[in-house]
Amino acid sequence: MAYDSRSFDEQTVDLAHACVPLKGKEGISWLNVEGVTQVEVLKRIGDCYGLHPLVMEDIVNTDQRPKKEDYTDYLFIVAKMLDASSDGKIAAEQVSMILGDGWLLTFQEGLSGDPFEPARERLRAAKGRIRGQGADYLAYALLDAIVDQYFVVLERLAERVELLEEEVVAAPTRDTIRTIHELKQEMILIRKSVWPLRELVGGLERRDSELIQEGTIIYLRDLYDHTVQIIDTVETSREMLSGMLDIYLSSEANRTNEVMKVLTVYATIFMPLTFIVGLYGMNFKYMPELEWHWGYFTVLVFMAVITGGMMLYFRRKKWLGRNFR
Repeated sequence: MAYDSRSFDEQTVDLAHACVPLKGKEGISWLNVEGVTQVEVLKRIGDCYGLHPLVMEDIVNTDQRPKKEDYTDYLFIVAKMLDASSDGKIAAEQVSMILGDGWLLTFQEGLSGDPFEPARERLRAAKGRIRGQGADYLAYALLDAIVDQYFVVLERLAERVELLEEEVVAAPTRDTIRTIHELKQEMILIRKSVWPLRELVGGLERRDSELIQEGTIIYLRDLYDHTVQIIDTVETSREMLSGMLDIYLSSEANRTNEVMKVLTVYATIFMPLTFIVGLYGMNFKYMPELEWHWGYFTVLVFMAVITGGMMLYFRRKKWLGRNFR
């Protein structure tokens, strides 16, 4: 895309066959590259714009931490673009931006979809102030779109957290603990993406480079506030998940304690009964009670009295579980 306040031109080309250097043209130029696997094509683009080999290496290596590097003539910016699929899984894509004087290069991994379409529509329709601003404002607009996508992802995760919270309180299962760990891992992914992004935006806001115009600072300050808000939301969600994990473990511990209490009550009740049965099971010839006519029934009644008395005692002490009440 090449544009200014009065004109706009958009082209879609196959960079495998053509390199389109827009550097040097009047107005603002934005070259967006989908896919970073064709190293030779990227090298040609780097040669067109005089990019450092280390920058090209970082573009191809998609495991970079969000950062900002100043190469005097241009700024190299790396950010993580997040998206949540229909099943709630989070996908991360690296976006590399190179901001120069009147031009901007963006490199995406080539995953389907991105949050840049609203910015493209604003450029096409000349809506807002984007067509009248510089390339630094365009970089801000794209970073703002990435940050706004974080809010969408967090909203979907918040819905999953709320449902999980109800499940933990009502009827937790073994799948519950697995879901908690999955959500915690996704929160860690967001945290690793947004914390460095805050440092990145803070560096741009301080205007360490002359490529950032004075009029863009106020928008970067607003973007910085959004990143702080995302961090607060992530930390709150992480605390909620940690609390759910504690609730789940406490629930499992209480359930185990209830089982052990029931088993202990049964064992305690049968201890005197086992003693009586063992006593009269000894094979001695002279045991007076063995000759009694009502001896067997007397022992049964005695055992029933012991059992009833122990049950009554346990109930008064509130040692019996709900199943006994």
